[in-house]
Amino acid sequence: MWGYSLRRLLLIVPTLLAILLLNFVIVQAAPGGPVEQAIARLQGIGAGGAVGASHVETIGGESRATRGLDPKLVADIERQYGFDKPATERLWLMLKSYAQLDFGKSFFRGATVTELIWQKLPVTLSLGLWATLITYLVSIPLGIRKAVHNGSAFDVWSSAAIIVGYAMPGFLFALLLIVVFAGGTVLDWFPVRGLVSDNFAELTLWGKVADYFWHLVLPVSALVIGGFATLTILTKNSFLNEISRLYVVTARAKGLSERQVLYGHVFRNAMLLVVAGLPQALVTVFFGGSLLIEVIFSLDGLGRLSYEAAVSRDYPVVFGSLFIFTLFGLLIKLLGDLCYTLVDPRIDLTARAT
Repeated sequence: MWGYSLRRLLLIVPTLLAILLLNFVIVQAAPGGPVEQAIARLQGIGAGGAVGASHVETIGGESRATRGLDPKLVADIERQYGFDKPATERLWLMLKSYAQLDFGKSFFRGATVTELIWQKLPVTLSLGLWATLITYLVSIPLGIRKAVHNGSAFDVWSSAAIIVGYAMPGFLFALLLIVVFAGGTVLDWFPVRGLVSDNFAELTLWGKVADYFWHLVLPVSALVIGGFATLTILTKNSFLNEISRLYVVTARAKGLSERQVLYGHVFRNAMLLVVAGLPQALVTVFFGGSLLIEVIFSLDGLGRLSYEAAVSRDYPVVFGSLFIFTLFGLLIKLLGDLCYTLVDPRIDLTARAT
């Protein structure tokens, strides 16, 4: 297992390098970079895609967007954002800095990328960890119960509720929660903005804990709705597949109770598929499904930071976030593989890697 883990950790380096290289090429080809936006602001034009596109259109060696500006001023702007160097040199300098875990400084926010990530990380971790924990704590027991009582009235009505939840997008469910429970039209039970109240610092310890979870109820519920449905059905189908196998019939014939059969024999094998989906679920919740939820509930997390950085072409933040997201995703996938051995020690990761 240690040899397998070491090989996977070593593979992270070329994987990160390839992803950064590919995205660097894509970003360099995209119009409307920070230089173009700075020039547009100087000329009193709103920064946008049209400005970026016009910047590359040249007439007599001079770009249309820079006509009328002092060439020295344009050169100073390019030097300020590091665009006075060739793309290959910029890439090499970026990779050297990343090797030292130095992600640079944001073009527009006046802070280093590391500081920005640390500032936004608590929001994303709060949403991701609690949403994943609640999803697994509810979905696995529910899926097991549905498998044991397959075809019963409980299975039918719970499946109907699960299908409705799966069909409803998370952001739409978030809006529904706001309308019903956050002072929209019916009840005013929960706050709709931020992760804590304005007077959070003045509260007692238990008051801070209660305030924190009070703010998390609606956004976490909106995140849970989609993954909850998928995981419940996956758990049910996994248990149904294992319950029909011969080793279960043999265990029952030996006189074992239904609980011993279910949790002593079936659980270990059925949970392999569930554990296999954990890395993808974590990556999706942390970095895929939280953007709209953060916007709707005015939460300043990594999803929102990355989106705003991509729109404004804040390249240090874009690449720094990409690096962190990719590294985190690869480590989670490795952790998911190692969890296999905890669920079923018979799995040989060394043999799997060869």
